[in-house]
Amino acid sequence: MEKYICHDCGKAIENNEEYMPYKVGSELYTKCKACHQKDSVLRNFRQTEVYSRVVGYIRPVSQWNKGKQAEFGDRNEYVVEQGTCAAC
Repeated sequence: MEKYICHDCGKAIENNEEYMPYKVGSELYTKCKACHQKDSVLRNFRQTEVYSRVVGYIRPVSQWNKGKQAEFGDRNEYVVEQGTCAAC
């Protein structure tokens, strides 16, 4: 048997111990029985990729240069409240 480590608690799963496998893409994650009973949902297993549009191209922010990434981090989101527009 391969050595498996619980995704949540980090404990090594023994040969005779029950565990729950989770296949995400080509990756295999496991949870021990105790962690699976506490929370059966697999969380925090991969980094979220953020996309944004620059000059007509939609690209992942992680592929931008450091200056553009810093500029993206400085951006503020403005939300227009309903009913503030006279034509609405």
